[in-house]
Amino acid sequence: MKNRAKCKLCNTIIESFHDLDLVLCKCGEISVSSGNAMRCGANDWANFVRVDDLGNEIVVKVQDDVNPLDIPKSKPGIKELHQMLNEMIKNIETLPQHAAIQPITHYDFASALLLVSELFKALDDA
Repeated sequence: MKNRAKCKLCNTIIESFHDLDLVLCKCGEISVSSGNAMRCGANDWANFVRVDDLGNEIVVKVQDDVNPLDIPKSKPGIKELHQMLNEMIKNIETLPQHAAIQPITHYDFASALLLVSELFKALDDA
């Protein structure tokens, strides 16, 4: 299946063809990106519909309980948060050059900000 979607607001069908391709609908409500990686986004997922290769519309199911940092349900301490930050830095430093020069997504940035926020909260509680 191709990375194709339809916006219920403006009825635009959009498609991403390659890994550097980010496409938004006419009204900016939905997006598809990264070609075969099948990345997508929406301001309101109720307005996002996948379109298969035959033109059939497929309603997507969205999972709201995703934990982007994979933080345990129990509150981690400063030591655990510091370790998470160091792991994040190590992962970034070991990226291949072509990946290291790619722009980060808002999801990546939000994950980093959440981790820093948790560090400050842990310091306040200490």
